[in-house]
Amino acid sequence: MTVKKKAQPGGSAGVFTHELEYPMREELDLADITSGVAEAVSRSGLRSGTVTVFVPGATGAVTCLEYEPGVIADFKDALERIAPRENRYEHNRYQADGNGHSHVRAGLVGPSLVIPFVGGQLILGVWQQVTLVNFDNRSRRRRVVIQVMGA
Repeated sequence: MTVKKKAQPGGSAGVFTHELEYPMREELDLADITSGVAEAVSRSGLRSGTVTVFVPGATGAVTCLEYEPGVIADFKDALERIAPRENRYEHNRYQADGNGHSHVRAGLVGPSLVIPFVGGQLILGVWQQVTLVNFDNRSRRRRVVIQVMGA
């Protein structure tokens, strides 16, 4: 994980924006980013509110998963059944990158997640971790924008 120096303090508006960057090695690479999100909430100085986690880009997504090998394998398997890599995708007819399935998968999971926090602590279930997903068919660095709002 690489932390970019783009934090903006909350001030009177109660908004704090922070960016992180994660190297993603391959298609369906997943990263547990819970600690990075929790650190941004802590650095904001805000005690209660919501934190939005957003992944810019059409082939990345963020979700909550139990970050353990069985769930990760099941998640990848489910995505292959829902949007198989080898299906015919119109995107691939117009673009030479062959990642039509990546766009569909990212659209299904979604680019953002909102998590409440109280007392400066994320309200997550015992087995929930904030998980970044690279759906692209190549390695890349994924930027994550974290915006903390509250009081």
